[in-house]
Amino acid sequence: MKKAIVTDRAAGAVGPYSQGTLSPAGRLLATAGQVGIDPATGELVEGGVLPQFERAMKNLAAILEAGGATLGDVVKVTVFFLDLGDFAEVNARYAEWFEEPYPARSAVEVRALPKGAAIEIEAIALLSD
Repeated sequence: MKKAIVTDRAAGAVGPYSQGTLSPAGRLLATAGQVGIDPATGELVEGGVLPQFERAMKNLAAILEAGGATLGDVVKVTVFFLDLGDFAEVNARYAEWFEEPYPARSAVEVRALPKGAAIEIEAIALLSD
């Protein structure tokens, strides 16, 4: 059976989904999309896309850790932007969170994100045996 991953170090699920899900074989960990919600307050961090990106990455890292993975285990990332014009400044910070070989990545501009967020990030990690 698949296993739900839950941690209080990331924003809680606000609907019928898990923060993360570990595959039945225990090797594949998929996270829900993370926006810049501070888990201590339940509120979106202020200051725009970069502070939201940093908080979303902290949330993502916490979910991965709760599932037995690290950012180094991530093989695929999807970044949803409210404004793709923010790509260059986020891309510079992204390189501070991931190391080579970098995970595959998609970046998509969307019409809206939860809580009015400027960015949302989800990942898939492959855990070692």
